[in-house]
Amino acid sequence: MPDTLLPATWLMALDWFGIAIFAVTGALVASRKRMDIFGFILLGAATGIGGGSLRDLMLGQLPVFWVLEPVSLIICIVVSAATFFLAHIPESRYRALLWLDAAGLSLFCVVGADKALEAGASSFIAVAMGVMTSTFGGLIRDILGGESPLILRKEIYVTAALAGASAYVVLVALDASSAVATGAGFALCFSIRALALHYHWSLPVYRAREGRTVEEVEKMRD
Repeated sequence: MPDTLLPATWLMALDWFGIAIFAVTGALVASRKRMDIFGFILLGAATGIGGGSLRDLMLGQLPVFWVLEPVSLIICIVVSAATFFLAHIPESRYRALLWLDAAGLSLFCVVGADKALEAGASSFIAVAMGVMTSTFGGLIRDILGGESPLILRKEIYVTAALAGASAYVVLVALDASSAVATGAGFALCFSIRALALHYHWSLPVYRAREGRTVEEVEKMRD
């Protein structure tokens, strides 16, 4: 299996690109809330490195990645600060946020699963780490920004990350090349999320049932 994992340079490039994308989404939330530049940097950094930090803690990889390689934090700071001056350009910042988030989700579900496999985790745990890496940064972003978290809505979000991470792990187990496994995992996650955004797909939600009347409860006791 090890020879099918992402080469270090590929993994680093994908990780940095995903961090930059997620940092932009955090900064866009800050722009919608009219925060100052430090608010942009805080939300950008929390989004960009939040999911990966939790993954490393869960896998016992200490210190976490951005402490060992501060370039990840620097990327968040630079990208978030730049967004402070450029956030007015997109016609719809919320729409841009959703599509950039979809790209980051698709990248990190693969990167997270790969890092878990590299750490010696089982396939099941690798899928879980892929989902966690790709969704928890956005969860932190939305909570800090006072938004309803995407992960908790009825939208198809976690499902897309689960599909992408699973595809990557399965293909790795089948000895597919790193390029094929990465491309398939990313494409599957992004396609599902993109279709859900375009067609407004959502999963069924719980619907409360009417409670029993006092008379019905008494009859049951009899």
